Amino acid sequence: MNIQPLLEALNIQEVAARALAADLRTQVGELQTRLREAETHLEHLAITRKTVTGLADRLPAVPPDLPEHPDYPRILAVFNDTTGPLRARDVCEALDHELLPKNIEGTRAKLKRLVKLDILIEGDAGNFTRKQQPTEHRNPQL
Repeated sequence: MNIQPLLEALNIQEVAARALAADLRTQVGELQTRLREAETHLEHLAITRKTVTGLADRLPAVPPDLPEHPDYPRILAVFNDTTGPLRARDVCEALDHELLPKNIEGTRAKLKRLVKLDILIEGDAGNFTRKQQPTEHRNPQL
């Protein structure tokens, strides 16, 4: 029996398997390099998140843009001058508007808009207060 053709076939398969193994080792090496780079990037992102989160408490709050109507700054001034909750009628009175239903309802609508802008809080139905601004955290080392 001539086993030479069988040995040649095995040799061809062995060469192919070695080439495949070498190619896969190269790919594994490249993937390990890419994995190390991705892990380093993740570490940097985690450090950045921690830094930004730590600094965010020190940034002053940016007030939202008020709608373009002269009553809004005046309404906020009324709330800055008081400590308790106010009703739309109280705000109308402070703004020297006539206490007519249309004026009270218009003021109530403005107060509700300020609630939606997260400037005021509506506690009990119809009672509005100024949302407390977070106190600034100061780091004496900065």
